[in-house]
Amino acid sequence: MAQLSFDEYGRPFIVLRDQDKQERLTGIEALKSHIMAAKTVANTLKTSLGPKGMDKILVSPDNDVTITNDGATILEKMHVEHEIAKLLVDLSKSQDDEIGDGTTGVVVLAGALLEHAESLLDKGIHPIRIADGYEQASQIAVAHLDKISDSFEVNPNNKEPLIETAMTTLGSKIASRCHRQLAEIAVDAILSVADFERRDVDFELIKMQTKEGGELDDTVLVKGVIVDKDMSHPQMPKQIKDCKLAILTCPFEPPKPKTKHKLDVTSVEDYQKLREYEKETFVKMIKQVKDTGANLAICQWGFDDEANHLLLQNELPAVRWVGGPEIELIAIATGGRIVPRFNELTSDKLGNAGVVRELTFGTTKDRMLVIEDCKNTRAVTIFIRGGNKMILDEGKRSIHDALCVIRNLVRDNRIVYGGGAAEIACSLAVSAEADKVASLEQYAMHAFADALENVPNALAENSGLSPIETTSKVKAMQVAQNNPRLGVDCVHAGTNDMKEQHVIETLHGKRQQITLATQLVRMILKIDDIRKTHGDGRQ
Repeated sequence: MAQLSFDEYGRPFIVLRDQDKQERLTGIEALKSHIMAAKTVANTLKTSLGPKGMDKILVSPDNDVTITNDGATILEKMHVEHEIAKLLVDLSKSQDDEIGDGTTGVVVLAGALLEHAESLLDKGIHPIRIADGYEQASQIAVAHLDKISDSFEVNPNNKEPLIETAMTTLGSKIASRCHRQLAEIAVDAILSVADFERRDVDFELIKMQTKEGGELDDTVLVKGVIVDKDMSHPQMPKQIKDCKLAILTCPFEPPKPKTKHKLDVTSVEDYQKLREYEKETFVKMIKQVKDTGANLAICQWGFDDEANHLLLQNELPAVRWVGGPEIELIAIATGGRIVPRFNELTSDKLGNAGVVRELTFGTTKDRMLVIEDCKNTRAVTIFIRGGNKMILDEGKRSIHDALCVIRNLVRDNRIVYGGGAAEIACSLAVSAEADKVASLEQYAMHAFADALENVPNALAENSGLSPIETTSKVKAMQVAQNNPRLGVDCVHAGTNDMKEQHVIETLHGKRQQITLATQLVRMILKIDDIRKTHGDGRQ
């Protein structure tokens, strides 16, 4: 509905009346709407938590199927419309970008905090007091994590602690069948590129290449670069040792006249002259490359069959149509320079590699190029194999999580123990401190402690155990033995000591989980007005 009105100067303007199509929620009703949306998302992810967690199958509008239990991937591919639910998606993405792991746990914790906040709201406690109590409890929990953390030396000669941490990350993934092998690959990749003086890892030097076929067990770490290309001519050599690479971004073709005039070839003689000119230009280009001492040309652009034939005749192997990112990685790995013009190519701009070889896969026509023993040994490629695209994608996500966790340990080598052990220890610490608080925030702090127990509860439930009974038992054991390493025995190993089970998480990741979840919940509790628009009304 619209109505035409006039202002004081007689200018017309239209008043749109869509109030009848709007619904406005304020105060407690708005907060409960937020909490309901967040709880729904958290409960969806809760069943994916832990080594026995269930996978989710996600079908896109284009009917692409994804099977995963990675929290960030599930939320990213879910069609979420509620604004607060979208905040949880951003929360999971923040955890994934910063830490790489714990994306499910952070959403489950945020959902639990909001769920317990709802019962406090029903008691009449103001949302700001709840948010303040949560903030205090969060600081106590993070400080307690520092107290119960262990540290180990990140030593390239002693990889076992790093491998155990990576195995904890991979234990809940589809790739868990060969998680020892993948953990070793992830650790070797990080140690190859890590700068221990600056305590940093350059992820740009680690490339993941996938190829359908084979099994996940066939995944290997290549100390070099793999390019999904082959030699431009089938008769070119399949292996080149002591390779000097010319990395070119200029096309192997005669220069085109930069005018709008066209060239008419009216006789056979003119055509022969043009053909001779093209051939001479190709031969000159090939000679320019060979004179620098190069024995392999990597070209970003293509070249035609005549140029390809001349390259073969002049014994200069070449690779064409190599993409920009691959070109850059080859240049970094081999220490070469990317050359945009043939006349700029000199011997000092060539890249060096010990061996360049073609990789074949059984009876298929697929071939890939492996560049090994490079000048810059820090560039590595993880070559992932799998039965189909779905397995490859999940394998890639799993290895990325493991790489992120090992990177975090290089930056900060402190760890806490998984299986809900850290959450239970923090819950006990927050409860003890809450009893010393005389103000209303005490209720919120106790609620925070209870919310932390939702993580071991979910782990127990997903492992087929009685959640309340299992968590209560572990909690009592932690108090009796004063041992913060005791957690939920998800894999039925017969011991609750997570140190014995080698279930390890990074301190930085766990702190980030608690901090991010608290900050998000604090933000949600401060929003008490929401307006929804129905029909064709505008928000």
